[in-house]
Amino acid sequence: MSRVKAGKEGGEVIQESITSNVSEDVITLEFQKTDGTLITQIIDFRNEVRILKALVLGEEERGQSLYQVMCFVTKFIKGDFISSDAMAKLRQKNPSTIRIPEEDKGKEAFIMTSWVHLNRSMAISRHLMTVCSEALDATYIRNVDLKAWAELPGSSISNLEAATEKFPDTLTSRCSEVTSLWAPCLCSLETCIGWYPCGLKYCKGKQGDSSAAAQTNYRCGIKTCRKCSQFTYYVRQKQLCLWDE
Repeated sequence: MSRVKAGKEGGEVIQESITSNVSEDVITLEFQKTDGTLITQIIDFRNEVRILKALVLGEEERGQSLYQVMCFVTKFIKGDFISSDAMAKLRQKNPSTIRIPEEDKGKEAFIMTSWVHLNRSMAISRHLMTVCSEALDATYIRNVDLKAWAELPGSSISNLEAATEKFPDTLTSRCSEVTSLWAPCLCSLETCIGWYPCGLKYCKGKQGDSSAAAQTNYRCGIKTCRKCSQFTYYVRQKQLCLWDE
């Protein structure tokens, strides 16, 4: 396990926990935002799946429950995060140091198109049922990612689509545009991973050493990044999206 303090613009510092499970080929990153939102990101390398789970505290004075949990499932591009094996071999130094990412990858927008039926989700990732158990009616996915996973060995578009249910086609109103708390609308949630190891660094042998070994590259560190994601998805009532006003 590695714990790091990640800093960003504005002076906000968040402590992250990053764990690697080499046998499962999975990396888990978790942190709590200053507003109490708990973010958990699972990278399933075997299935090229990223699961981002958000536990958002409710506004009880406005009739919301204590908290709600959403899961956003997207295709993971290999190379956007160091491997689980490389992560497991990292040695933490100076855990109290505030880490600043070397590269800001900006914000990526995800327009979710369907719900996931968790009891059929093994075709997508075996981790979905466990990670998103509290988001039975709030686990979301994109059709474009289903088609991409179908190209992987052993995958089937029919099995993948059988695990999902498409949103109603007629809904176009954003929650910020809807006045009734009980009307369906399109919600938007943004979250940022302020620091994560996005790649490995390689160095060459020392200058002046003419041996063959010195001319080869060797691993000499990690590259770190920051990236934001904005998810747009269907909610059955605006009451579930009060932050998007």
